[in-house]
Amino acid sequence: MSDYDVIVIGAGLGGISAGALLARQGRRVLVLEQSERIGGCCSTFEKDGFHFDVGASIVEIVRPIEMAFEMLGTDLYKEVDLIPCDPIMTFLFPDGSRVTYPLSVEKTGELIASLSPEDGRRWNDFVAFASELMEVTLNTFFIEPASTAQDMLRLVRKDPRFLKFLPVFLSSYQDVLGKFFKNEKVLQTMGYQSLYFGLPPALVPGPYAMVPYTEHVGIYYPRGGMIKIPEAFQRVGEGYGMQVRLNSRVSRLLVEKRRVYGVQLADGTAITAPLVVSDINARTLYLKMIGAEHLPGLARRGISSYAYSKAVPMIYLGLDGAPDLNSHHSVIAISPDEINRYWWEHVERGRMPDENFGLICWPTHSDSSLAPEGCHVINLIPEGFYHLAEGTWEEEKPRFIERSLDYYSRSAVPGLKERAKVVECSTPLDFERRLLLPEGAIYAFQQDLPAEAVFRPAARSKVIDGLYLTGSSTHPGGGVPTTIASGIIASRLIEKYEQ
Repeated sequence: MSDYDVIVIGAGLGGISAGALLARQGRRVLVLEQSERIGGCCSTFEKDGFHFDVGASIVEIVRPIEMAFEMLGTDLYKEVDLIPCDPIMTFLFPDGSRVTYPLSVEKTGELIASLSPEDGRRWNDFVAFASELMEVTLNTFFIEPASTAQDMLRLVRKDPRFLKFLPVFLSSYQDVLGKFFKNEKVLQTMGYQSLYFGLPPALVPGPYAMVPYTEHVGIYYPRGGMIKIPEAFQRVGEGYGMQVRLNSRVSRLLVEKRRVYGVQLADGTAITAPLVVSDINARTLYLKMIGAEHLPGLARRGISSYAYSKAVPMIYLGLDGAPDLNSHHSVIAISPDEINRYWWEHVERGRMPDENFGLICWPTHSDSSLAPEGCHVINLIPEGFYHLAEGTWEEEKPRFIERSLDYYSRSAVPGLKERAKVVECSTPLDFERRLLLPEGAIYAFQQDLPAEAVFRPAARSKVIDGLYLTGSSTHPGGGVPTTIASGIIASRLIEKYEQ
């Protein structure tokens, strides 16, 4: 008899949600996490009384998360105290002006109309388009398997409107926005969001262009930090008997005749189970933890062909007072074309720019409990990459912090550098070492069209029986709601195929 019914490798959102859902099915589930805390990039750590989110900074498009907790027999809003974020975003322009978008769709339209009457009228058309696209994709693409042509046909049968939006899947984020908006300043408030998916606007698949609308459906912050979401899955899952072990690194899968039967830990301990769910990078899983000898030649070549996703550095600041900002999130405004140029001239060449751009997250705007009284937390997410043309991240890290603080103090938050009591930084190399993300790839693989849906590693392995995938490596990709959706998909597939 096996030690467990299911072993889950990794307690990121995909793994911990799948583990809880499988425990709800009555299975004996063990979740193995290599680090000292759960959540992966959706986690929180403490330093000198300040609480910093490791990576993920807000929650939006909450329907998949609601579904997961409903399947667990409870309610998201009962398990996690979600604080609504309104306003949703402030855009900081080089001339010192600011545009702050409220949650209200109508008031946002009025604000856009003040910048461009023509784009203000088109905002209503965009809202109609994006709201229907969101409804269709949340009912099909984002919560159903998409590993085969038959899976895609099932999506169409479930909601025939999926065919209506098929051309959108074959276009880019920038193409879609360009059909609705023309004003440069308006586009500067909608271009950055493409980087939520790890690519510039010219390369992100078209459906993600709905995000400048979906943000207005609701953005939330979990009281106590982003770790409260995985903690809720752990708490509910443990109520159904799920076990979680920290500091337990899996070194390889136990495979015989292309059938998994357990895992081996780094200390040599073997744990058996007829089913394994992997929440780690699929290239690491197949090529290192399973081994090429267990894979057909086509599968070896296929998994080796995936390009790792973008990597980002994070700078965590504990301030002795409130920053001069307006929203939980602020962005140094930049147009889609400027983001594309940055990608080709810097990311692809490994050249760090002297002046950067990126997201400024102010968690204590929503939840003051994250810092000592009178103090605040700021997370800077300047754009960056893993491969540097000159030097290494170990050499570059001090200069990168200094240069970033100087730039943000000058361009976005006056006095930021002088008010920082705590300064921490995670570089792409740090993410690789601490979270075992190859090349610091926060979304596992690039999320362009050739690595989406049927082209992404299948949630139910096609080459190893009993193996299932969750997390950023598989459909529907990286992000808080999408990785939780992958946990739903894996649990449903196991319920269907593994009696």
